[in-house]
Amino acid sequence: MAGMFSQDNLEQIRAASDIVDIIGSYVPLKRAGANFVALCPFHREKSPSFNVNPHRQTFHCFGCHKGGDVFTFVKEYESLDFPEAVRRLAERARIPLAFDKNPAQQQARHLKDQLLEIHEQITQRWQITLANEAGGQLARDYLAKRGVSAEAVRLFRLGAAPEAWDDTVNWARSKNYELPLVEKAGLILHKEGTDRFYDRFRGRLMFPICDDQGRVVGFSGRVLAGDEKTAKYVNSPETPIFTKSKIFFGLDKSKRALLDADSAIVCEGQLDLISCFMAGIQNVVAPQGTAFTADHARILKRFVNEVVLCFDSDAAGQNAAVRSLDHLLASGLAVRVATMPEPHDPDSFIKASGGPAFKEVIERAQGFFDYYLNRLCATNEVSTDKGRLAVLGAMAEAVHKTANSVTIDKYAQKTALRLGVAPDAVRAEFKKLAHTQPAASLEDAEESFEDAAPAQRPSAQEYWLLKLLLANDDLVPWTAAHLKPEWILHPLARQIVEERFAAQRQQTWTSLGAFVADLVAPEMRNLVTEAVTEARAIPNPAQQLADVAQRLRNQALDREIADLMLQASQPGMTDEQRLDIIRSQESLRAAKRQPIAPPIG
Repeated sequence: MAGMFSQDNLEQIRAASDIVDIIGSYVPLKRAGANFVALCPFHREKSPSFNVNPHRQTFHCFGCHKGGDVFTFVKEYESLDFPEAVRRLAERARIPLAFDKNPAQQQARHLKDQLLEIHEQITQRWQITLANEAGGQLARDYLAKRGVSAEAVRLFRLGAAPEAWDDTVNWARSKNYELPLVEKAGLILHKEGTDRFYDRFRGRLMFPICDDQGRVVGFSGRVLAGDEKTAKYVNSPETPIFTKSKIFFGLDKSKRALLDADSAIVCEGQLDLISCFMAGIQNVVAPQGTAFTADHARILKRFVNEVVLCFDSDAAGQNAAVRSLDHLLASGLAVRVATMPEPHDPDSFIKASGGPAFKEVIERAQGFFDYYLNRLCATNEVSTDKGRLAVLGAMAEAVHKTANSVTIDKYAQKTALRLGVAPDAVRAEFKKLAHTQPAASLEDAEESFEDAAPAQRPSAQEYWLLKLLLANDDLVPWTAAHLKPEWILHPLARQIVEERFAAQRQQTWTSLGAFVADLVAPEMRNLVTEAVTEARAIPNPAQQLADVAQRLRNQALDREIADLMLQASQPGMTDEQRLDIIRSQESLRAAKRQPIAPPIG
């Protein structure tokens, strides 16, 4: 995770950034014994479950289970990437950043810095064009016609690209930017077979696309004049600083409102979002176009637990809402759908009826499956066998993606009511259709596995092992010599133990904070911080650790004995094979009787 930063530099910044001081600058902390507590800034609660451990320099919330070190807190609270969180803490501590001497990383960072600079400069150029130049007149007229205020233009930094093939090319030359670099930024194109370049954006209203820190990383340009063959919107291509599937328009301005509302309104276009935002509805984001990706869902899950889809009322917009379901469910987000009255989109509806009326539409938004059932019944002739089968098949496929028995049964009943048939018949069809659904692709399965937290917590013994191991550095060598990680069933707990042993073996252990920061999965960080945050003292940890290791070993041996018993019961076993199994069982039982002695001293 350290990436471009040296480990020594990270440790220096961590040591200078007392976690109580840092978190206390964001939320009011109160002392509670050895720890500090507060209302959690990451979820709504009425009594404090957010704990800060000054000794371990970690935080953990026992309500939402989020935890980590000082870098994690700043990263999550400010919705930054890790390098930017490090930069902010370094600036606060007045510690210069020392980058690893990696030429490839330095080159990549330098390229990104150059591209960010070019995007900022061209944004300012296009803002001036829109405000003052003749080349921005069409854009000014369009914005006036759409009722976009001067305040909105300023806030969202709208601009105008003149109707010329070489305006950006000439601008880049005047700024002494190399044209191949400006091409990498996605602003100009190379004419094939020549050494000439020409502008990507011509005669368009320009919407800067910002990352969640407010830095311009791309553009969306709306056509202002042209024939029907001209694309309505032209967007920046993928670049080292712009990945379409991982960017929301407006997130840099709405992220605090998202956290406060715990709900995100997802609309389709930039003007929709601007209208919502200027009408006071600020918990709103817009993907680039209607394509909603798994990355988009994961980003939203950082801020909210519910999404309200508010796409256009036309068929394309409604189809986009349906396609979004898989990614949203996979990220654990609740989903509702707000339907705009035809022929409106959010922008035109707010212009016609006002912000309060739009808020009412959002508040009345249906749960996704109610919306989907209504849509299916409206687009299929349910009085015919063909129509009923279409509704049944589509609803079965959708609700089974939740893997929730209550939801499946609830919508089996609702579907039966709409189709005028018996609920038991629909339940039976849902069950039958569930077994005929195509299996998810391997790629989807791997993606779900990576993002999903384990369904159950570690056993009491496994959790106690984590507490003892992480709180007693001097006992780690003994534990590594006497405990096998395969005795641990919970995958995250096992991986934490393996990584703690590896840090001991490779002599890379520096502090618990550094260990937490290097853990890849957020669920692992949360489990570690929960284990070390509880303040109660542990008497005689060496003896307790030996007891836990022995119990985990014996449980593992019991599983092996049970497996052998199962083998012995299989038909076709020879007497010699059964005798070998009996000998193996006796050997395992003898191993169980051997005590594990605690470390001495």
